[in-house]
Amino acid sequence: MGVPMARNLIQAGYGLHVYNRTAERAQPLGREGAVLRKTPAEAADEADVIFLMLTKGEAVREVLEGENGVLSHLREGAYIVNMSTILTEEAKAFARLTEQAGGIYVDAPVSGSVGPATKGQLVILAGCSPEALEYCAPFFDRLGKSTIHFGDVGAGSSAKLAINLLLGVVAQGIGEALLFGESSGLKREQVLQMIDESAVSTKLFEAKKMMYVKEEFPAAFMISLVAKDLGLVQDEAKLAGLTLPLAEAAGKTYAAADREGRGELDMAAIVQQLKDMRRS
Repeated sequence: MGVPMARNLIQAGYGLHVYNRTAERAQPLGREGAVLRKTPAEAADEADVIFLMLTKGEAVREVLEGENGVLSHLREGAYIVNMSTILTEEAKAFARLTEQAGGIYVDAPVSGSVGPATKGQLVILAGCSPEALEYCAPFFDRLGKSTIHFGDVGAGSSAKLAINLLLGVVAQGIGEALLFGESSGLKREQVLQMIDESAVSTKLFEAKKMMYVKEEFPAAFMISLVAKDLGLVQDEAKLAGLTLPLAEAAGKTYAAADREGRGELDMAAIVQQLKDMRRS
């Protein structure tokens, strides 16, 4: 996700200093004009805005607070825009750390996968002050097709978990419908056509349809990340005293798929996990 997003900022004319925990993944950006840095501190040293796109809260904390972390070289008044999917309370904690270091924290995870990121068609889910949103708007306009301002820091992260809850449940629902139809003797292509032409067809289904046809699942949104996000949803639900049966059931399925070696496949491959569950 981070590479196509960074590429869009380069193409918009912004000067970019880039750090990636896996250095070789940033090499293409270096060839396109970005300055490659060896540590988060080096990347942040001269930056007015620092974007973070990482897999989980622990990684964000390490990049911020670890040895040669961003906060050790943060310029006074610089913005840290965290676009990672994390817990609401983690976002609030990172905001406090950023403020203590003299910076301004923007909670801005995104809805969308690699395709929308490449096209600059993400949906930015913002949690920040109106002033911070105004400052970041030119960047968000380049990265996404729209920005929804949900409120203060933490609200963006809550929104991201809500949409990923729905994403995981819908993808599992599609897989279960296919499995049920095929077990009843229906042809897969006709079940897919039925879904496509029905009231329950979704943009998610449209994006994944050829994966089901070919039974090939190159990752746009990996099963391991869905499993992680649904785990975060359940953590948040417990804190709020909520019971979310669908989120809990889907979370177990994705977690099992991740454990059994499907973590790097696209989330649509959950249909394969469901088939294996039937065999067992």
